[in-house]
Amino acid sequence: MHSDSEALAMRESKRRERQDALENPDTDIGLCGWLLVGMSLLLMLVTLPLSIWMCIKIVKEYERAIIFRLGRILRGGAKGPGLFFILPCTDSFINVDMRTITFDIPPQEVLTKDSVTVSVDGVVYYRVQNATLAVANITNADAATRLLAQTTLRNVLGTKNLAEILSDREEIAHSMQSTLDDATDDWGIKVERVEIKDVKLPLQLQRAMAAEAEASREARAKVIAAEGEMNASRALKEASLVIAESPSALQLRYLQTLNTIAAEKNSTIIFPLPLEMMQGFIKH
Repeated sequence: MHSDSEALAMRESKRRERQDALENPDTDIGLCGWLLVGMSLLLMLVTLPLSIWMCIKIVKEYERAIIFRLGRILRGGAKGPGLFFILPCTDSFINVDMRTITFDIPPQEVLTKDSVTVSVDGVVYYRVQNATLAVANITNADAATRLLAQTTLRNVLGTKNLAEILSDREEIAHSMQSTLDDATDDWGIKVERVEIKDVKLPLQLQRAMAAEAEASREARAKVIAAEGEMNASRALKEASLVIAESPSALQLRYLQTLNTIAAEKNSTIIFPLPLEMMQGFIKH
């Protein structure tokens, strides 16, 4: 746990160093650069008030602007939200959306640890945490994050067997989120959440698993029925011992049974006769 916190702190310090190097460069734009900036400023003053509409820009609450002056990022990093000022001819800017972005991971054919081919898809939620790194360190942060999510999904599921994929989706999603967050930290991307949407099994495997589940249910049903028969036999044994102690109890049970049969409106009622009575008829 301590080593993980140290590694996290080290990555954070390196990211801050890279960000400071981009936002506060040591090298200057040079004499020629300052000359061009002065000419641009003079041009803006000469063409006032028309040039004011080209120099004042607005970014929305959920956006940040990265200003480039003669191709270099302007000191201070991202600007916004609100108004900011640029010089014509020498300055350009890029707007970066800071809102959370979601995308679906296309279904990936994955060979699990126990050699079963499954098709898995998911969804990723991420946002731009640092606009400067997202612009300066990578060409297209969105496309790179999408491709990395696909490869990460295959890599993580390749180390799991089928039972773990079906039962431990939250653990797999958390592992993917940690891996993606560490990999995209240099790009200024923060992966907020990863979810596994669906796991599709081959049709033959679905039939085999259904047959296995049905057999398991039938086995449990037979065990429960056998336990019920055993409990019923024990109860009948105890009842027979009680009836044997009192002959009148058997007659009462016989009358209760007749009452139950008569209540069901049966047209035929069978009267059991004692064996002693039958032996008397046989002698005659």
